[in-house]
Amino acid sequence: MSKAGKNYAKAAAARDAAKLYRLDEAVPLVQKIAFAKFDETVEISMKLGVDPKHADQMVRGTVVLPNGLGKSKRVVVIASGEKVKEARDAGADEVGGEEIVEKIAGGWMDFDAVVATPDLMRSVGKLGKVLGPRGLMPNPKTGTVTFDVGKAVKEIKAGKVEFRVDKTGIIHAPCGKVKFEEKSLLENARALIDAVLRAKPASSKGKYVKSISISSTMGPGIWVDETSVAAQA
Repeated sequence: MSKAGKNYAKAAAARDAAKLYRLDEAVPLVQKIAFAKFDETVEISMKLGVDPKHADQMVRGTVVLPNGLGKSKRVVVIASGEKVKEARDAGADEVGGEEIVEKIAGGWMDFDAVVATPDLMRSVGKLGKVLGPRGLMPNPKTGTVTFDVGKAVKEIKAGKVEFRVDKTGIIHAPCGKVKFEEKSLLENARALIDAVLRAKPASSKGKYVKSISISSTMGPGIWVDETSVAAQA
């Protein structure tokens, strides 16, 4: 078993592993104990009381973070006709139709998000095995299959985050960067958590949020008091 490095051990010792922190305590602590030389991403993990094996308990959605993610995502739009210009005007990095589908099928993956119009989904569907495992397959539930490509591109560029519960019942999603101003990072964290709370399935029984933790890319997790967070929603 590998041993934690000195920097990680020091960061871990700076927080009480048994304590449940309020979110407004946890966010600045994550920033304080971050030790990597690069600007680490801050991520929230939420253990939910749902069974993802049942379709009616799947938790999935999107949220546009009020202060973005600290980087501009590369967005590909698969469309035709007048929608090509609309996508380019909105700031899409690559726009095209069948040629883009073939390019991706050939191994090109230099992008962070894919938006497609409904009329081209038959062609895009062939990319399921390529885009699906990477979480990049366009989906109407997340607003990435739409004729309103301009809006979709602008939202992604502004910091739109997609969240989806995994097979163990946990959601992992980014909410910003360590070097954000504390207020901005806190606003983002609250927006993300609130979106997950609002996405609670009607079929979910019992305690919906079992635990919440927040951490930087290289840092230790800090437990968040889920009852105080839920009270904000």
